[in-house]
Amino acid sequence: MTRKMKALIKARPEPGLVLDEVEVPTPGPDEVLIQVLATTICGSDVHIYRWDDWAQRNIRPPLVIGHEVAGRVVAVGRHVEAWKEGDYVSVETHIVCGRCRACRTGNMHVCYRLQILGIHRPGSYAEYVCVPAMNLVRNDPRWHPAVASIQEPFGNAVDTVLCESVAGARVLVTGCGPIGLMAIGVARAAGADWVGATDPNAFRRSLALQMGADQVWDPTREPVLDLIMEATQGEGVDVVLEMSGHPAALDLGLKALAMAGRVALLGLLPTPVPVDLTDGFIFKGARMYGITGRHMFQTWYRVQAFLRDGKVPLERLITHEYPLEAFEAAFCQMEAGDCAKVALYPNLELVRPLHGLASA
Repeated sequence: MTRKMKALIKARPEPGLVLDEVEVPTPGPDEVLIQVLATTICGSDVHIYRWDDWAQRNIRPPLVIGHEVAGRVVAVGRHVEAWKEGDYVSVETHIVCGRCRACRTGNMHVCYRLQILGIHRPGSYAEYVCVPAMNLVRNDPRWHPAVASIQEPFGNAVDTVLCESVAGARVLVTGCGPIGLMAIGVARAAGADWVGATDPNAFRRSLALQMGADQVWDPTREPVLDLIMEATQGEGVDVVLEMSGHPAALDLGLKALAMAGRVALLGLLPTPVPVDLTDGFIFKGARMYGITGRHMFQTWYRVQAFLRDGKVPLERLITHEYPLEAFEAAFCQMEAGDCAKVALYPNLELVRPLHGLASA
């Protein structure tokens, strides 16, 4: 008899999602089946929920979405030797070919044939998810599933902050969404001398202070560039971490950048933008990095070292928790913006929520 599971599906090319029953997937020879303990909502999932231009270009309904996940292995393919039933794991969500030039030169995270869990193949907003065995990462049993689930976006923050050392540096984070907040914690734990941050949302500015920011400003109401220059004795910041994808934030970052500074860009700009590269970048002798995903699997070792060390309080960023059935309330919370990471529990009977379920 075919087993069924509940899953959250982009059923049609229109706004919204549908909770329905689908078949439990069967792992192929090199795959594993995971029982999902926690899965967290990413900004890309909100794009899919809204069915905006990005989603329309990238999603082919019907599709089970979701990609940030922690769970237990319940079945393995016949070629899988490194994993067994009961292993507590998270998932690197970039599924790569292993054959292209990028993969063969240590750059699998930008594989030419890249697939992403929950975007190009069925994802984790379900009771079970099937993934390649090579994409598994083992979790410390002490880590709550919601915290273990956000290692994937935490890896984005780690790569953005640590593409160069930040020890002793003055760091500006523009955009205090979940990954921006994580970046504040990483910069502080990695020895930054001073961390400033900007965000128009008061709730997220308060979280930025909790994550270790020295000063936080509302860029829509305050003369942020003047305040940064005052805080840095007129020299500007050594490191700009642009996490918002807002053209004004990029402009601010380049103007605030110190001589010989560096910029790391993670936020996705919605359209091409004009920037003053001559004065804001070239004459400063600056360096710029584009960040996408995480390095496989170097970043995961760094991520787990931060988790074991305990200096980045990721549990503070799990601000709301819901059973999978309350997905509408969860996505409304994401759209409202007064949150950081929102966790969904497809198998709630197996998990005690970290802080307690939110009201649906």
